[in-house]
Amino acid sequence: MTQRRELQALIDAAPIGALQWRVIICCFLVVMMDGFDTAAIGFIAPDIRAHWQLTAAELAPLFGAGLLGLTAGALLCGPLSDRFGRKRVIEWCVAFFGILSLLSAFSPDLQTLVILRFLTGLGLGGAMPNTITMTSEYLPARRRGALVTLMFCGFTLGSAFGGIVSAQLVGMIGWAGILVLGGVLPMILFFYLLVALPESPRWMVRRQRPQAHIARLVSEMTQERHDDTIFWLDEPTSVHKGSIGQLFAGRQLAITLMLWVVFFMSLLIIYLLSSWMPTLLNHRGIDLQHASWVTAAFQIGGTMGAILLGVLMDKFNPFRVLAVSYALGAVCIVMIGLSENGLWLMALAIFGTGIGISGSQVGLNALTAMLYPTQSRATGVSWANAIGRCGAIVGSVSGGVMMALNFSFDTLFYVIAVPAAISAIMLTLLTLAVRRTTRVPNPLPATGVVNK
Repeated sequence: MTQRRELQALIDAAPIGALQWRVIICCFLVVMMDGFDTAAIGFIAPDIRAHWQLTAAELAPLFGAGLLGLTAGALLCGPLSDRFGRKRVIEWCVAFFGILSLLSAFSPDLQTLVILRFLTGLGLGGAMPNTITMTSEYLPARRRGALVTLMFCGFTLGSAFGGIVSAQLVGMIGWAGILVLGGVLPMILFFYLLVALPESPRWMVRRQRPQAHIARLVSEMTQERHDDTIFWLDEPTSVHKGSIGQLFAGRQLAITLMLWVVFFMSLLIIYLLSSWMPTLLNHRGIDLQHASWVTAAFQIGGTMGAILLGVLMDKFNPFRVLAVSYALGAVCIVMIGLSENGLWLMALAIFGTGIGISGSQVGLNALTAMLYPTQSRATGVSWANAIGRCGAIVGSVSGGVMMALNFSFDTLFYVIAVPAAISAIMLTLLTLAVRRTTRVPNPLPATGVVNK
């Protein structure tokens, strides 16, 4: 006898099994590739500069092109994922940025490399937000915050690994060799994803895919047979035709805009520190190898912070948890500026900044996936990341501007602390906005969707 079952209720009641862990691992590896590329470009930039005898100003477009590509990729691939599926878009993006990274290694001049870095960014920018969406749609509400942040730790670990490997190997294989490595690894991953990564069952229900395909996935998750089940989702169907319009419908507008401010400020800090910290430390007499380890403290702190914050977000109000974390991050940024004469104290302050800022950014990604319904979730996550990438562009440029203006070491970090404080304020306001929208004490309903 055919029965109707609400899909999210089944997912929420199911244990975390092999299928969910496979999805988490697949998405972890994808964002790890993104983190590797993000960190590597900062460490191979001096070798590129020496290879073509460039000034710092001539090298700047190399950073900006990649970030611009990340922004465009996120804007483009979010709606594509809501239309064509999470699995397909993730796989396309991984293959695309792998191929383009390989081609970048054979660039004959800076102009060609800049263009190829932009195209590489398109793939990276499209893949990462969709991993957040995919992971969140496979997880029960009770564990979603912790496990999505655990998945996204791939980015921080990839960044730490990319920075250390690039700093150690660039002298032996050159900048082109690092880009080859950054292309071969995604291509290997692409073939693994073809076999291992399933499609999101929530997306399949929303797009009315064959019930037999959905039943197979749900049966594997729940360890129960659902051959004669018709699945449905207990979430509102928007009157808007496009997933983009749903981001600004009614009270969702205020939530989306405040979320964008946090993403902009957060990624501004992360990319400013990732892009310029090795240079700042080198200018203070610290060699590149030691600078790579000190900078890695930021990513290690981000990984540990993400895991801790993910657990706290599942237990307490997630907006308040992140607001406090960003505030603590602002304090640690100020401490970096005050510890310019002590390497170990500086490393500790950078580690704390990683917990408060990079860790919070991971938690913010998990939180974003909870704020939008299935039909616009990939678009909501991707567009928030795209706005964040705009902040990343500003961050990567502003570091050079502040250095050109001869900001003192401590003043520079006082300025960087301001966006962290703004993020804390915005998240506090978001708590109020989401409560007014949901009209319930808990800002995140069991379905993980803001009801309108």
